[in-house]
Amino acid sequence: MQHIFREYDIRGVFGEELNEKTVKLIGYFLGKRIKKHGDYAVVTYDARTHSPRLSDWLVSGLNAAEIIVLHGGMVPTPVNYFCNFNAFRVGGKDVTPAGGIQITGSHNPPEYNGFKITIDKAPFFGEAIYELGREVERNSALAVATETDAIAVDALGAYVDYLAKAFSHLKGFDAKIAIDCGNGAAGVAIDPLLKKLDIPAHRLFFEPDGTFPNHHPDPSEEENLKDLEKMLHNGADYGFAFDGDGDRIAFLSKKYNFKGDILALFFARTMKNPKVIGEVKCSQLMYDGIDEIGEAIMYKTGHSNLKVKLRETGADLAADVSGHIFFNDRYFGYDDAIYTMFRILEMLKEGFDFDAEYEKLPKLYSTDEIKVATTDSKKFAIIEALKKILNSRTEALHIDDIVTIDGVRVIFDDGWGLVRASNTTPILVTRYEADSEEGLKRIEAVMNELIAEAKQAVG
Repeated sequence: MQHIFREYDIRGVFGEELNEKTVKLIGYFLGKRIKKHGDYAVVTYDARTHSPRLSDWLVSGLNAAEIIVLHGGMVPTPVNYFCNFNAFRVGGKDVTPAGGIQITGSHNPPEYNGFKITIDKAPFFGEAIYELGREVERNSALAVATETDAIAVDALGAYVDYLAKAFSHLKGFDAKIAIDCGNGAAGVAIDPLLKKLDIPAHRLFFEPDGTFPNHHPDPSEEENLKDLEKMLHNGADYGFAFDGDGDRIAFLSKKYNFKGDILALFFARTMKNPKVIGEVKCSQLMYDGIDEIGEAIMYKTGHSNLKVKLRETGADLAADVSGHIFFNDRYFGYDDAIYTMFRILEMLKEGFDFDAEYEKLPKLYSTDEIKVATTDSKKFAIIEALKKILNSRTEALHIDDIVTIDGVRVIFDDGWGLVRASNTTPILVTRYEADSEEGLKRIEAVMNELIAEAKQAVG
């Protein structure tokens, strides 16, 4: 059972790992943790067909822990995050939840579901999740009664009202956009926001459907953007796509797909003396460009890691390559793809030319993420072996620097190579970037030889 307790969230197959007994126990022991910070927790869920059933089981566990559950129904994950910073009128008084749990399978296949958790406005992740898993397993004989009482709150309405006010200056703006919600949960928030702000858009797959009948809700995969690209060929100037729970965005023009690190660079240009956090997979273009106008910080991959670092440093923004964008300058510092879309629309209205600015950047060549199969028991050992090999050959390989904050990012004079162990799957994740195609091929070949050597050393 322990494998469902991941680095950043809890995730498994409904009815198998995520069964009634286990989910009730998760709710109960999570409730005990939330109770240390307050009496209220907000529960919401995404569009998956089994999310309401999981909600009943989870709420039963929270009730057993004497948590008062505020239920917001079906919403995107950022709405659940928002609830942790918003007061609700309950029993004649204003209460702010001490914790929030979004039931979501994110971009995973339809049979999956899980939980993204916030306690005391901070992500609940890493060792805290692992210990929760161990406690659930130790108490597997504990019976939790079914008790689904909860107080209904208008979480979606509060969120929509907040964003409509924050972006009221966009009212009536026609940027000729197309939006693909992938039949996930994002559409239930985006549709009323577009109506309130009178923003026209070509709508694709706004209807929530947990079977995802049109395409898989993962905008980081090119094959899932084909319908949006058709709209860009047929009148739309810009396109937005969202993952299943609305915390990750893809932004496209007719010419380019702007990854999260490039968006972060452009967002930074709208800020005074910006401080921006990126993950180890981000392009050197982002780090160098932000350092020219402010400060760029390289940190670990993972949405929870970036949120914690943002809170620790007080930075203005954080981003990863896949489209998690965290605004902390005029917002609350969590990843919200819907909010991000409106910040992009704001820039478009102010005349920012994304295509032209992208074409001014130095030309670099990069790979997407390349996955190398291994095992959970060996992946971190391989990274340690790779570090030893690299440290012994720094001069021979003409290495300028080795960054070890998350795996190894090896800096050469003409580019870099990254190798890190995935926190959630039995793979190594690699990515390469260089200032020429020849350099890219060379760096990738060198790193592949070193990975093979490290794997052999581990056995």
